Amino acid sequence: MSIAHYYETMDYGPALEADGEARAWLKRHDTTFGHFIAGKFVAPASGKHLATIEPATGKTLAKIAQGIAADVEAAVGAARSAQSPWAKLGGHGRARHLYALARMLQRHARLFAVLEAIDNGKPIRETRDLDVPLAARHFLYHAGWAQLQDREFADHVPVGVIGQIIPWNFPLLMLAWKIAPALATGNTVVLKPAEFTSLTALLFAELAAEAGLPPGVLNVVTGDGATGALLVENSGVDKIAFTGSTEVGRLIRQSTAGSGKSLTLELGGKSPFIVFDDADIDGAVEGVVDAIWFNQGQVCCAGSRLLLQEGIAETFRKRLIRRMETLRVGPPLDKAIDMGAVVAPVQLERIKALVETGVKEGAEKYQAPGPIPAEGCFYPPTLLWNVHPSSTVAIEEIFGPVLVAMTFRTPDEAVMLANNTRYGLAASVWSETIGLALDIAPKLQAGVVWVNATNLFDACVGFGGYRESGFGREGGREGLYEYLKPKAWSGRKARATVPPPSPAASNDGAGFGTPSIDRTAKLFVGGKQVRPDGNYSRAVLSPKGKHLGEAGEGNRKDIRNAVAAARSAEGWARATTHNRAQILYYLAENLSARGDEFARRVGDMTGVSPAKARAEVEASIERLFSYGAWADKYEGTIHAPPLRGVALAMHEPIGVVGVACPDEAPLLGFISLVAPLIAMGNRVVAVPSERHPLAATDFYQVLETSDVPAGVVNIVTGERDALAKVLAEHDDVDALWVFGSQEASTAAERLSIGNLKRTLVDHGLALDWYDRVASEGPILLRHAVQVKNIWIPYGD
Repeated sequence: MSIAHYYETMDYGPALEADGEARAWLKRHDTTFGHFIAGKFVAPASGKHLATIEPATGKTLAKIAQGIAADVEAAVGAARSAQSPWAKLGGHGRARHLYALARMLQRHARLFAVLEAIDNGKPIRETRDLDVPLAARHFLYHAGWAQLQDREFADHVPVGVIGQIIPWNFPLLMLAWKIAPALATGNTVVLKPAEFTSLTALLFAELAAEAGLPPGVLNVVTGDGATGALLVENSGVDKIAFTGSTEVGRLIRQSTAGSGKSLTLELGGKSPFIVFDDADIDGAVEGVVDAIWFNQGQVCCAGSRLLLQEGIAETFRKRLIRRMETLRVGPPLDKAIDMGAVVAPVQLERIKALVETGVKEGAEKYQAPGPIPAEGCFYPPTLLWNVHPSSTVAIEEIFGPVLVAMTFRTPDEAVMLANNTRYGLAASVWSETIGLALDIAPKLQAGVVWVNATNLFDACVGFGGYRESGFGREGGREGLYEYLKPKAWSGRKARATVPPPSPAASNDGAGFGTPSIDRTAKLFVGGKQVRPDGNYSRAVLSPKGKHLGEAGEGNRKDIRNAVAAARSAEGWARATTHNRAQILYYLAENLSARGDEFARRVGDMTGVSPAKARAEVEASIERLFSYGAWADKYEGTIHAPPLRGVALAMHEPIGVVGVACPDEAPLLGFISLVAPLIAMGNRVVAVPSERHPLAATDFYQVLETSDVPAGVVNIVTGERDALAKVLAEHDDVDALWVFGSQEASTAAERLSIGNLKRTLVDHGLALDWYDRVASEGPILLRHAVQVKNIWIPYGD
């Protein structure tokens, strides 16, 4: 070809990155790898290996070990042995190691970038310019937190041994997201990379050991899903951090239920990309390219649902198609391509099948016309137009380079369409009117919202989802708490089992004297006292068996009604923090006015002395005051990522929260759990102490006189564990707090998988409700909110 030809056609020639160093590293290991345990490679106990395939060619790249129980046990044992010395090394010592890991990544950046590209199939431009630099950024950022940990997190300690399972779409970056905060805070790690893409994890572990990371601090066990399941089930693991599909996330939640393991899940998404008619259309078109065709669309937060305001829809479609015509698909090591290969044949077939389903359901398909390599797992950039909101491709995560488009007329309709999904990971909002963008962002059920941008990530900004996109955050200060546990909770003992009292003999019903007036406490639902659906009640007895009254026996229908009432009270979430604070103060004031009455009630039910009963009431009043104070002070923050812009970390209410209260301190325990939730704007369905419910039923009279809106607090008395089970199974409950028996905690975690609700349980360990450090303030407020990060770039 002549120079004139290239000037006339502007054709791209191949610009392949050299892969000699990566191939040489594979050859040094005979393209066969064992697990990396206690600072060295070890052969798999089974002697079996799996082939890892190069997506762009379909050829075998290497063989990785298939982990079995013995391998996992060895890795967990190594991590356990190293954990205490690693924690005792101190923040500065760990900071030095994390800094060394960051520098190691930077020194070997090209090797990592090339190996990632050939192992995963993504373009070298992405691995070189995003994955590797951002991985290094995570280690540098968390080195800083390690240095500051003793001062900034003095009331927390490491969780222990962390089992981490990462996906195949960002193998090295996901490794950094998980390992860096875990190591910074004094934990040790057993990492299970994806079976398709384990090579950069093995390279990282090898070079980390050369950089001086102590043996056992980081261990890598490879294998398929069965290996991951063994890691989840291993009793020596204190926490599981998982990124992957929602289906597998449910299995992990079920497997870890009742084990006491901490759990964070970063799962699937079906993220909306909303374009208003005042947006910069050309800028938004480029945003779409980054949102869905970056990494072949294999991104959990990919902007896979394009929502266009009707007035610009046709213009946008034409410009988008014109831009699609310029996208190039080709070998990952070609620096002049836009899209590489899909990770594996099984994923390619899934993409094809879902696109065919979309077309059958009425979508109009357009695919970029450029050439596609004949061999390997390649799929063209695809647009599905006129997609119905209920169609399969609008609901299911495709995880490929497929964009589905639909239109809206008004901002309210845009929000409804955006939230019409079981997921809630991310969203993009495009508008030149900043007021409109910032009005829409808080209304979106997503953990991350980008304004006039997409797919922005940084170590200082938390990332994670709402609803079935999982729970927990990675990155930022909020991500550090996922790898720490409160010191105040570490010394809890198992709750003592106290047999219920037997009814005492009574002659009250004999003779012709005037009987006492019967009082049966009702339920409190939607701001009203209501009779239980079954019209049954249960006797409330003093410790000596004296009959104190009756409480309604709530059932499944009562819980359903209470949840519906709580859902209808969503205006409470929009109330100002000042308004919520005033109401909490008012509750305290009205409780104080009836303090003697409540003290007698607590004393009668529990048998404590009048002084102790009065002390519980006074502590309850003080706790209401405390949460009145916190209501307008537990605020978010502003992150400063390395770009021209900010990220607003907003504390948002979770929604409807079920609460099952313990028997000890029946008034103080009830208020200590309900108050932080309503202070943050949640609505509550509370099951009070099963044995001593009258403190809570008396309290609803205080609620009635304290301007608490109907439905904000609902009280259903009855058998606590049975009602907690109903709350766990209810898919319109967003979170569940259970303080009681170990069995109730296990059931709450196991049965919450329907909508993957967040849970806070005590595993049958008693809490000192009078200890403000253990039972008041941020220690509970962190569980009463979910953090939404809104990215706002600024400037031209």
